[in-house]
Amino acid sequence: MVKITYIDHAGEARTIDADPGRSLMKNAVRNRVKGIVGECGGNTRCGTCRIYVADEWLAKMDAPRADELEMIDYVEDRTPGVRLSCQIEVTEAMEGLCVRMPKSQYPEG
Repeated sequence: MVKITYIDHAGEARTIDADPGRSLMKNAVRNRVKGIVGECGGNTRCGTCRIYVADEWLAKMDAPRADELEMIDYVEDRTPGVRLSCQIEVTEAMEGLCVRMPKSQYPEG
């Protein structure tokens, strides 16, 4: 297990034991982390699992693929370090990772 902390928009933190090999989104949903919706089940189709990753952690993750970047662009989130948690597989190197979550996982409109 890998300790991952999810911090909501109000600053409330929740640390979970995440399974390596499973996405940050699936680990969050399995542990009922509020703020990670994952409406499409991790298929890069909804943008409801956005997180913000600090620069020092981005180097420990695979770069986002084109479909992830397209979805982030679609939801118009320009926050530095924005990623879709469904596209990040947990590894042992992520022990202690803290990610922040947006106020809303749905684009305003």
